[in-house]
Amino acid sequence: MISIVRNLLYSRVPAAGIRCLATEASTAATTTSQDVATTPLPPTLAEERDKLYSKLEIELRGIDPAVLKSYSWFATTAANHLDIEVGKCWSPRKAHKERMTLLKSVHIYKKHRVQYEIRTYFRYMNFHKLTGSTLDTFLEYIERNLPEGVALNATKTEIQEIPEHLRDIPSES
Repeated sequence: MISIVRNLLYSRVPAAGIRCLATEASTAATTTSQDVATTPLPPTLAEERDKLYSKLEIELRGIDPAVLKSYSWFATTAANHLDIEVGKCWSPRKAHKERMTLLKSVHIYKKHRVQYEIRTYFRYMNFHKLTGSTLDTFLEYIERNLPEGVALNATKTEIQEIPEHLRDIPSES
């Protein structure tokens, strides 16, 4: 194994051509410096651009406002550790109420009814100026730690280049 590394270091192969592969020892021993030189090089990192996002809007829904407030604190703390710019975090004052009225009895006694009510609380959070990799990491982290009874809806706003047909200034004729 040491001789393979020594051969790679002293051969005239550019450093970009050397890459680590998870292979067995038998196949690694048969690889020579000429094989490495003839293999096509992977695309460089400069060619692969990371997407840019101007804003991430997160909507949280739940039945307990204390859980939503605690979770929004958790998400903003995680964003601060990842150096994400935290925007406005707010929640409406009133809950969304959904009422259902049902009869107590199946057949008669139409006057006897029961009302059920479901209250849904909302909380909104905004995060600004994110890269694609940071956004994916942040979303995966907060989704994995989502408490029970809480729904998360994320909306991403991506920054894109102006299309070619819109860049040119129209000539006046």
